[in-house]
Amino acid sequence: MKIGILQTGHPPDQLRPDYGDYDRMFADLLDGHGFAFASYDVEGMVFPKSVTDCDGWLITGSRHSSYEDHPFIPRLEAFVRAAYAADVPIVGICFGHQIIAQALGGRVAKYPQGWAVGRQTYDWQGKQVAINAWHQDQVIARPAAATVCASSAFCENAALVYDKRIFTVQAHPEFDSEFTGKLAQTRGKGVVPQALLDQLHATQDLPIDTPLVAHQIATFFKERRLQ
Repeated sequence: MKIGILQTGHPPDQLRPDYGDYDRMFADLLDGHGFAFASYDVEGMVFPKSVTDCDGWLITGSRHSSYEDHPFIPRLEAFVRAAYAADVPIVGICFGHQIIAQALGGRVAKYPQGWAVGRQTYDWQGKQVAINAWHQDQVIARPAAATVCASSAFCENAALVYDKRIFTVQAHPEFDSEFTGKLAQTRGKGVVPQALLDQLHATQDLPIDTPLVAHQIATFFKERRLQ
């Protein structure tokens, strides 16, 4: 199964030599599940010719907000709607989670309570699941087709499913704790409140449930369901 990774951003330049770009992070996350990958720099306006060029699509995180004025955003929204109509499965992560909701009639905004960074715990289909997050924007009004499958007191719409066609996650299963710590140093200082950065570092060695979320993503692509 060939998954097209739609890159809507890139890690800080100083981290890329050690950690790779977002497409590599997702290939590593989903390693062992039998996928092949193709990458498209949609932030740079490199888009697939058709929604059927791959068997499924994965939209990455970004430093941009979905409601900002960038040329790639309306084109990506149109791509999401076309893929949804064509019944080609999509997975969205962080910005991907938000742009999909926005494209399908939801609303995204800066959350009044601020940032979520580092290890966060969610009620995930009755289980407590911990993964790393990095966001201030949230889906504050979900589309009619979306059903909540994970939430927390801080983030009501933490993971959504849409008619067995789309699965989206607000947090970052592709971010390991080491990378998240480095991100705090490069993009967090002066932007994220210091108390939250201190909390990130204090919880950095606690376990996260990356394999569980990776398995859910893989199962959704292959079987159109969560497990």
